[in-house]
Amino acid sequence: MSPPTDAFEITEATRLLLYQSMLRTRALEKKAYDLFMEGLVQGTTHLGLGQEAVAAGFAAALRPDDMSFATYRGHNHMLLRGMSMASILGECAARANGCCGGKGGSMHITDVTKGAMGSYAIVGAHLPVAVGAAWAGVLRGTRQVSVCFFGDGTTNIGTFHEALNLAAIWKLPVVFVCENNLYMEYTAISSVIPVEHPAADRAAAYGLERIIVDGNDADAVYEIAATTTERARRGEGPSLVEALTYRHKGHSRADPGKYRPDEEVAAWMERDPLIIYRARLESLSFPVAILDEMEQMARAEADAAADEVRAAPLPDPASLMTDLWANGGSEWRN
Repeated sequence: MSPPTDAFEITEATRLLLYQSMLRTRALEKKAYDLFMEGLVQGTTHLGLGQEAVAAGFAAALRPDDMSFATYRGHNHMLLRGMSMASILGECAARANGCCGGKGGSMHITDVTKGAMGSYAIVGAHLPVAVGAAWAGVLRGTRQVSVCFFGDGTTNIGTFHEALNLAAIWKLPVVFVCENNLYMEYTAISSVIPVEHPAADRAAAYGLERIIVDGNDADAVYEIAATTTERARRGEGPSLVEALTYRHKGHSRADPGKYRPDEEVAAWMERDPLIIYRARLESLSFPVAILDEMEQMARAEADAAADEVRAAPLPDPASLMTDLWANGGSEWRN
């Protein structure tokens, strides 16, 4: 794995940003869980608890006009592109204050005005979309970078290979980030692939560097994010990053995760990215009082967002047929 190197300097302000980002995403996901248990979130949710360092590291390296694409486990990524907690939780609860007016739900968190190009419910569907967005940036000459997050199971989907192939041929400014949490839903990824690393060990097939990073170390992720995004921005083509991480909960709220060995879960819980980073900041003499205050602020932000969601109305039925790509009639084809 790629640890943070001594040659790569991370400022104190960036380290505080990384910690704040992880605290906010942790607070958001815990609150989404609480709202589900209150009965305010229908259906299910896929939480990114434990995977905060990947989202924080890449968000800190992106420009405001860069574009992020995520899976249904994408609350973390979308929040850190600038979306509000209330708009994300409101969408999860199908309330009118949600980012999509309550019509998308937990698996479709989107705000293109902030470069949060969406969470996608269909496995692998967003990879070619991210490639298209990167191509559009090239045509416009904007030097925008697309970053596409996906799980380890996506590496066995055809669109994974199609997207990487096209991006490599055209040298498009896109960074593919596999959040390898070891399980594709309920199945260990190791049981269905012939290589150890589902993303990194396939990079060579597309002429790409093999990049593996500790996905629970925010500094290491930030260094890889800064390096790969700037490489893409210089016109040197795509990168494929495999970030090793672990989800604290089951695949979704309906999954107790009992298929995972207890000792495996315990070992990864000891490598909680927030615990790791808090200890690092304290070892670097960051004031404990400031770190404690940051934790309190993140919880307060999540509490306020949840209160806003509880008070928010349901969507107006008149909004049902708005914001549609087509109205269902034949005239749009003529």
